[in-house]
Amino acid sequence: MTKYIFVTGGVTSSLGKGIIAASLAKLLQARGFTTTIQKFDPYINVDPGTLNPYEHGECYVTEDGAETDLDLGHYERYLNTFTSQANNVTTGRIYQHVITKEREGAYLGKTVQVIPHITDEIKRRMLLLGENNQFDIVITELGGTVGDIESLPYIEAVRQLKWEMGNNCLVVHLTLIPYLKAAKELKTKPTQHSVKLMSEHGLSPDVLVCRTEEPLYKDLKKKIALFCNVTQDAVIEALDADSIYMVPLEMMREKLDVTCLTKLGMPLGNEPDLSKWKEFLNKLRYPKSKVVIGLIGKYVELQDAYKSILEALIHAGAMNECKVEVRNIHSEYLTKENAKEKLQNVDAILVAPGFGSRGIEGKIDAIRHARENGIPFFGICLGMQMACVEFARNVLGHTRAHSTEMDPDTEQGVICMMEAQKTITQKGGTMRLGSYDCTLEAGSLAADIYGGTQIAERHRHRYEFNNEYLQAFEQNGFMPVGKNPKTGLVEIVELKGHPFYVGVQFHPEYKSTVENPHPLFVAFVKAAKDAQEENRAANLRQSSVVI
Repeated sequence: MTKYIFVTGGVTSSLGKGIIAASLAKLLQARGFTTTIQKFDPYINVDPGTLNPYEHGECYVTEDGAETDLDLGHYERYLNTFTSQANNVTTGRIYQHVITKEREGAYLGKTVQVIPHITDEIKRRMLLLGENNQFDIVITELGGTVGDIESLPYIEAVRQLKWEMGNNCLVVHLTLIPYLKAAKELKTKPTQHSVKLMSEHGLSPDVLVCRTEEPLYKDLKKKIALFCNVTQDAVIEALDADSIYMVPLEMMREKLDVTCLTKLGMPLGNEPDLSKWKEFLNKLRYPKSKVVIGLIGKYVELQDAYKSILEALIHAGAMNECKVEVRNIHSEYLTKENAKEKLQNVDAILVAPGFGSRGIEGKIDAIRHARENGIPFFGICLGMQMACVEFARNVLGHTRAHSTEMDPDTEQGVICMMEAQKTITQKGGTMRLGSYDCTLEAGSLAADIYGGTQIAERHRHRYEFNNEYLQAFEQNGFMPVGKNPKTGLVEIVELKGHPFYVGVQFHPEYKSTVENPHPLFVAFVKAAKDAQEENRAANLRQSSVVI
């Protein structure tokens, strides 16, 4: 029978429930158990696709085209397995389903209420992944913190499941043990109050994971166990780590996986073999070189907006035994006049995806700087589209070239709305989403990087390259080397004669994991290293000539 672990949070947000859930799943997977993770979010949006990145961070996209919470990216990066539509559920989706059933007459004669109708639907969704025993263990992360009004139906649903399932499910509660420097003490009161608040709603944690800046000494753990009504071995120390990828090893040291399996009445399985994980961490901690990559975007002040890109660069850096320093450059303040100054001393330039006109001209100026100065360039989604606009303006002479997203009236729309998107009026979850095939041109840089000509990548866009301009681009060395085999949609572009100039319509960052760094990011970081070494050699040659 499938076992269920629920991960809740208290005291404050951003404690790292997603990382704890992913770390626990990684350890259980390493012990030989089939494990998956799902995220339940309390907001009323049906999915994160319509949320502001400033408030919610990036919108992650799964293979089957679901727009999901960014935590699903952590799940995939840790477990090296795909998630799906079923792995992310929101309050909006729950209510939408219940209201649709009510309109269809499924509840005729009944008053539709939060309990039991909403909580029943939450429970059904929570158990969905465990049907047919396809997983040994399903871990469910509950968004928000205990005490939030919007989280109450989820807490009640978990309470009911614990009552119904007994030892087949347990609750892991992540909380905070703050260190007061003035008193030089760790304080347990926030944790006690968090557990008390949860208990008022009829739910008690089985395991406490205590986020802390300082180690928890034995007597403090004993105090927490006593006041929070858990066993002493169930008080888990979660010290701040210098990398999120250290957390699985810290949780293994604290025996979080052993404690959970024991409480679920399950065998311990194999001793976790995390040798590949440790090898990755070793390369991450002890790099042999360093490169600086300029990240051009309009949300650079909020790192979660580009979370998957930043993690993909970390994976690729480790693969190249190289530390990747990301220099955030706000595209809204980048101009043709200051581009040289703002982009000096970067070894490569990555133009990030996005929507809307804010900061667009800055992205175009950054791309021009990379093209004209031979700086390795990588454009993702909107980054690729603006590379096409920049080339059309400054090489082909189409001075009014643009995307019809930013300039609907342009007569030189080298980027235009996809035909299938023109009749769509509802914006939520209606873009070109999920995995699509792409055929690469033999002999291209992309085919060499991928090691083949048939690939599949994830998408999230409404606009595409206008194939009416295809011949003019090709004649001038701007090559569409990757296309969708069914629609002819341009997926990858390259520039002849440039050291590394790659634009992609899809989002390769979504598929990069610790154990399988994405080849495009690996090649991009390598190109940055090569450019750095070439510039260093050129400077030495110039110095010797001067002498």
